[in-house]
Amino acid sequence: MVSLNTPVSQSAPAPNAAERLAELAYDDMRRVDALILERLDSHVDLIPELAKYLIEAGGKRVRPMITVAAGNLLGFTEDSVIKLAAAVEFIHTATLLHDDVVDESGMRRGKTAANLIWGNASSVLVGDFLFARSFSLMVEAGSMKALGVLSAAASTIAEGEVRQLSAVKDISTSVDTYMEIIDAKTAALFAAASQVSGIVAGRSQSDEDALETYGRELGLAFQLVDDALDYGGRAAKLGKAVGDDFREGKVTLPVALCLKQASGEEREFWQRVIAETDQREGDFERAMDYMQSCKTIDATVNAARDHARKARLALQRFPANEWREALENLADFVVERAY
Repeated sequence: MVSLNTPVSQSAPAPNAAERLAELAYDDMRRVDALILERLDSHVDLIPELAKYLIEAGGKRVRPMITVAAGNLLGFTEDSVIKLAAAVEFIHTATLLHDDVVDESGMRRGKTAANLIWGNASSVLVGDFLFARSFSLMVEAGSMKALGVLSAAASTIAEGEVRQLSAVKDISTSVDTYMEIIDAKTAALFAAASQVSGIVAGRSQSDEDALETYGRELGLAFQLVDDALDYGGRAAKLGKAVGDDFREGKVTLPVALCLKQASGEEREFWQRVIAETDQREGDFERAMDYMQSCKTIDATVNAARDHARKARLALQRFPANEWREALENLADFVVERAY
């Protein structure tokens, strides 16, 4: 059986906060990995083949790791947490498969996008299979409330993706509208991934809310850094294609902030390259020059830093231990990816 890309072993060094968390969660994530492999099984060979291709592509599986870490933070490591963590990863993987079809992106995690290998129809249908598997796991976890939270998150993600699709090439998209979009399409799953551990652990509503806030703020920081990375930074080292958002006509935060300051000539440029996607040689570099002049990349990273700070603050109600420290440091690491 092909193994998933498991976290680093407990004896390996931890050069950053993400790998430190992976060390702590190593044993639990092995259980999550085993469950994912078990539930990927199907008599239709294409389903596990395509799904494993994406799951094994090198992602750190931050979202299910947050579920596991939140459970450990609360001293609760029962099978229900493992099942919910696997469900979170299935939801995330399903959305990636669907996103690549919608965005027509050529790369995912540094590899050729699955839909370019197996086709759009197969990617969409395997994504549907993963959604179905995720709901089975939620039911098995035995908590109707957790089921409600994760199913609501799946619905919210879809709404966010539709809103983003509607906003493509629309240079009138405001900063507030964009933040609402990423709150739905990205932060909702981070929030649910964190909150559900508090639910199955039987903790108070205040504890649940704190975990939900941690996940949501972390998710917002994560997406904002991705927005910044699309215009350079360490994107190549992280296996991310630079300029995808620009080429697809997406108004992300760096563009929205630039548009707020744009002169007549600059606005005409954004109208041509984003609204009309009439992009010519040198336009991407010109866009980055405008952003450097407006300091919108710095502003985007600073916004991410503020959300990371709020994520850390949300954990203050819990006793200090290695799990809280690892989750706090993860929030900082999410921002540091930009450098």
